[in-house]
Amino acid sequence: MPFTPVHLGPGAFFKGIGGDRFSFMVFGGSQVLMDIEPGYRMIVQDPIVHGPSHTLAGALVIGLIATASGKPISEFILRLLRYPKATMSWAAAAAGAFAGTFSHILLDGIMHTDMMPWWPLSESNNLLGVISIDSLHIICLVLGIIGAVLFYVSDRRSQPN
Repeated sequence: MPFTPVHLGPGAFFKGIGGDRFSFMVFGGSQVLMDIEPGYRMIVQDPIVHGPSHTLAGALVIGLIATASGKPISEFILRLLRYPKATMSWAAAAAGAFAGTFSHILLDGIMHTDMMPWWPLSESNNLLGVISIDSLHIICLVLGIIGAVLFYVSDRRSQPN
């Protein structure tokens, strides 16, 4: 299923340890951008769901798009929500975007048989089945919980007393 929420767990962890140097919103946006191709392929019932977008080259291109579009969109949304830290650096946007796209390749490579993450260099997928899908989901969930706690603690510390 495209747009899986478990992909957000590692992003929450990266946000928890990266703070203002990492954009969780751009990370989330990059996850959605990564799954546009598989979503379309599912709709048209293509037997290959994970194509060029789910390769290292595709992740690089989508990461660039997510950085360029994610920073202004995220800042606009944060200003609408009156979030006190409504601006982010381009480096934070890029960190979120590329962590999002490359972690997406790693996670999907472990669980989808039609993935060719190294294409065009290789059609192999040596990530497939490295760990069970249940274990992968648990790891993502635990990372999300740890990240949420770290973010909460660091955000509370940065609040004026």
